[in-house]
Amino acid sequence: MSDRTTRDGTGGRGGQDGIRTFPFPAELSLSGVGMQVGAMGTGRTWHADAPLERVHRIDFHVVMLFHEGPVRHMVDFAEYEARAGDLLWIRPGQVHRFSSTAPYRGTVLTMQPGFLPRATVEATGLYRYDLPPLLRPDAARLTALEHALTQLEREYVDTTTLPLSLRTAVLRHSLTAFLLRLAHLAASSAESAHERTDTTFTRFRDAVEKDFAVNHSVSAYADALGYSRRTLVRAVRAANGQTPKRFIDRRVVLEAKRLLAHTDMPIGRVGAAVGFPDPANFSKFFHQHTGTTPVVFRTELR
Repeated sequence: MSDRTTRDGTGGRGGQDGIRTFPFPAELSLSGVGMQVGAMGTGRTWHADAPLERVHRIDFHVVMLFHEGPVRHMVDFAEYEARAGDLLWIRPGQVHRFSSTAPYRGTVLTMQPGFLPRATVEATGLYRYDLPPLLRPDAARLTALEHALTQLEREYVDTTTLPLSLRTAVLRHSLTAFLLRLAHLAASSAESAHERTDTTFTRFRDAVEKDFAVNHSVSAYADALGYSRRTLVRAVRAANGQTPKRFIDRRVVLEAKRLLAHTDMPIGRVGAAVGFPDPANFSKFFHQHTGTTPVVFRTELR
């Protein structure tokens, strides 16, 4: 796998799906290197006209380490609450929106696709979209991450002691060290969550991820997995507090939102893609679970 950019290379002008995509602001980077690191706060932005409090997309990596909180930040239509000591890792192409009600205080790292070599991209899992954006390190890991990020920032602001080619190489090494720690945290957090989750639920979750576009029936999943409906209901409730039906419906709604936001597919085709051949039934389902219609949801993003 190589480092890559998103589908929309419009430079912030908006793509076919109507959501503006902002490229890495190279003109704001010291010496034009493919990364930035520094304090986040009032007035910090990707571009002068970037609508940070509206849904938008970026084609570069962002890692925010919060010194204060809580701050609610939307990523791919899911709300995450970050507290002091938490990190939020947003990857290229993900739709997100900043909170308008809470200040962002901490350190932010941005990185342009292509800045790191392929081997580093693979080792650090830069495109692990299956991992949640919000990470909560323990005290020891947080200290190590803070030290690595502080060292990276020192190298970034030092524009005088090395020629540009050597400075860029040092930045890549320092960035890799930080990202390796971050990737280990993300992977171990996911593994820990997996170990805590009942096997019955994990099998159900994996089956839903595979078949949600064609199968919305709890009984059908229970039969396919070899469980009684009652056993499946108990396992899902114990794992995440939801009914199996609610879990399935939320996954269908998320996919519908992604298609409505990221594509120009007609509403009927979006419904068919998530298991509703009848557009009227899809609109009814979507309204029931979101409080709005597919048409209004798409319109409000544009």
